[in-house]
Amino acid sequence: MKKITTNSFAILAFVATFIFATFSANANQTRENVVKRGSLNCGVSQGVPGFSNADASGKWTGIDVDVCRAIAAAVLGDATKVKYTPLSAKDRFEVLKAGDIDVLARNTTWTLSRDGGLALEFPATNFYDGQGFMIRKAANIRLLGLEGETGKNLSLGNTWSYNIIKQVGNYGESYEANVGPKTPVGLARGLNASWRKGGILYAPPVR
Repeated sequence: MKKITTNSFAILAFVATFIFATFSANANQTRENVVKRGSLNCGVSQGVPGFSNADASGKWTGIDVDVCRAIAAAVLGDATKVKYTPLSAKDRFEVLKAGDIDVLARNTTWTLSRDGGLALEFPATNFYDGQGFMIRKAANIRLLGLEGETGKNLSLGNTWSYNIIKQVGNYGESYEANVGPKTPVGLARGLNASWRKGGILYAPPVR
């Protein structure tokens, strides 16, 4: 018998949350439709390797595909009972709202406006990513410092960021000083580490 590891329990918990929250809007109706149909209609991307991608034979694989397969396995008892519908970013929400798919499992940013304005549930996150941009070094552009009107749109003085770091410190310094491994609390950074160091924290954009 295959041993169930801690990671397996984490996956099971994720799938349970995903199923409950995904079906909560129409509750039993959606689940009953899936059971009656005998298959899960799952919306995926139009092809993102590693996430949802079809090979030459039409077989779908990827992290997002495994979410679809996991739900089918839980609800129908058979992970193969999935119909995959490739969807563009433009069409994905409308197709889900129309009921043409039961679940959307593809790269989709979870934002406050979408969470509150689409009348859809974002049950769980299966991958954290980020966005960035590159500039030429020769441009000598500084994103954080004393130059320019850095505080104008925040109704603050231009030295606001400098004052924070100088007088309080950055997040890492504050964490280590108050709850880190060398304090009586003794907590490792863990998930509270920067995303670059295995955690899930990232700096929010300053607008």
